[in-house]
Parts: sequence; C-alpha cells; structure tokens
Amino acid sequence: MFVRKYTRQIFLVFAVTALFLAGCNVGATPAPTLDVNAINTAIVGTTVAQFSVQYTQTALAMPTSTSAPAVTDTPASLPTFALPADASPTTAGALPTISFNTTPVAGFTALATLVAPTSSGSTTKVGCNDGMFLAENLPDGSKVSPGKKFKKVWQIQNTGTCTWDEGYVFAFLPDRSSKEIEGYDIVINKPEEFTKPNSSQSFIIELTAPTVNGEYKGYWKLKNDEGVFFGPLVYFQIIVK
Repeated sequence: MFVRKYTRQIFLVFAVTALFLAGCNVGATPAPTLDVNAINTAIVGTTVAQFSVQYTQTALAMPTSTSAPAVTDTPASLPTFALPADASPTTAGALPTISFNTTPVAGFTALATLVAPTSSGSTTKVGCNDGMFLAENLPDGSKVSPGKKFKKVWQIQNTGTCTWDEGYVFAFLPDRSSKEIEGYDIVINKPEEFTKPNSSQSFIIELTAPTVNGEYKGYWKLKNDEGVFFGPLVYFQIIVK
C-alpha cells in the first residue's frame, strides 16, 4: 500500500515538472538550421562580383590605344632635261682640230710607234713659251735587257706664241735622273728644226740601258734661248731585267 502511494507521488512530481518546462518554452522560435552549401554559394558569388567590379574599373582607367595614320611615300618627280636640237653624240663636245708641223728633220724624226703619253704631262708657261706633251714610245715600265741600246721619243706641241728657234734646248736633267742614265741635250740650231706655234716636234734620245738589273728614270725639259725652262716635264721609266 505504501509503495503504491509513493510511486503515485513520484509520477505526479514528474508530470508537474514536465508541464512547467513545457510552459516555459511556449512561443519560443526554434534555432535556425545552418546550410553549409548556401554559405559557400554566397561567398563565391560575392568574390566574383568584387573581381568583376575591379576589372571594369581597371578597363575604364586604361587609355585606349589609337593607331597612327598610315604614311604613304609619294615619289617626287624629277625634272627632265632635253638636249638642244642641234646637239648629237658625234658633234657635242668635239675638240678643235689642230694641224701640226710633221716635216721630218735630222735628230727630230717622229717614230711610227708613238702612243698616248704615260709620263708626266705637267707644264710650265714662261712668257710667250709653253708646250704640251702629246705622245711617246716605250711606255713607262717597259723592260729592257741589260746593256741594250734603245730609243725614247717624246712628241711635244708648241702651245705658246714664240717659235722654238736657234738657241732653244731639249735639256737633260741629271739631278732628277738615275745616276746610271747617260743623257744629253738636243740643241736647236738649224731653221729646219724650228717649231712654230701650234706645231709639234718629236725629240729622239738614243741611250744604252744600264748593265745592272733595276728600275731607272731619265728626265728632260725644254729651255728657251735665255736658259729659262718651260713646258712639260717628261721622263722615261725602264726596268732592266
């Protein structure tokens, strides 16, 4: 009997306690449940939005590159020149024809083997006297056997206004020449040896080559009847071998 009463009291206490606890929780909102997937989605969306805004601002801040206009090279037209109607390749720039005294005289006879000059043609005018070197034989650098006799010829035109007459000399210049060369003067004495202005004369020198191999030079120059040099300085150059 006592046990049953005690059990009934315990049950009653538990029932009252339960009712009290239930009364305290009436009207309370239950705690929300966290959705992990929803949180991750929100974070990703926010990050993408921030990147989008930053990229848009950077693009607006950068200057827009403008290509330079293309440059077109236009060739300039060059002036054209026409020759006069009376000019032709065969007549334009033609040199005047000069006649020479070709009468052979003793010691001055021109050789048929004369060629365009290779020696010095520099000239010196003195008063009415002057000359121009026209041609020669035995071009510079010609080879001659040791001890062999040879002839050297220079053709010179009188380009002055005085005649090369008695007392004029085609003079050897030993100070300029190789010491082995035994040169000499050609003195004009006879009327047939005179050379008038615009005429020419051939001066012939007969020499013997040195006996020792080597290069040798000999120089000559015209001199008037007062002993003054004028006209071109001419020379020969041989190689004894």
